[in-house]
Amino acid sequence: MVPALAAVRVALDPIGRERGDGGGFTRLANLKDLEPGKPVMVPVVAEKRDKWSRSEGVVGAVWLLREKLEGGANWASDEDSPAMKAADHVTAFSTICPHLGCFVDFREKENDFYCPCHNSNFKLSGEALNTTPPRPMDELEVDADKLAQSGEVWVKYVRFKTNTSKKIPA
Repeated sequence: MVPALAAVRVALDPIGRERGDGGGFTRLANLKDLEPGKPVMVPVVAEKRDKWSRSEGVVGAVWLLREKLEGGANWASDEDSPAMKAADHVTAFSTICPHLGCFVDFREKENDFYCPCHNSNFKLSGEALNTTPPRPMDELEVDADKLAQSGEVWVKYVRFKTNTSKKIPA
């Protein structure tokens, strides 16, 4: 009888497990570690789950771009101050090209994002500079509250279908 109950518990275990972190955001960086105006590629490390196991590993990567908002605090001021955090905006882009799913790199000399698979460039805003990609680079959600409160950059990482004009989660 006891082995049968143990088997039932093992079979039902995935049903009772908690789901996610409640918001789907992953902490990727501190604001003070991002140089204004210069994109930084950051791996997304998160828990991967299936019905029976959990593991942690790299699930993707994003480009983070710190920008100063107009009329905000001076960059030379204390970066940990509330005024400094409120004066910043961080944009997160997927490193996956929306055309064929190739890796999008940053070219410092040209100050743009570049996909070598179809020789396409994107502005730092994510806007495509030619008509090959069906849409701009995929912008990901950044938790603005956590950024303003703690200076931590939390991003909701999502993969999107490629070669479509709309952002559709894969």
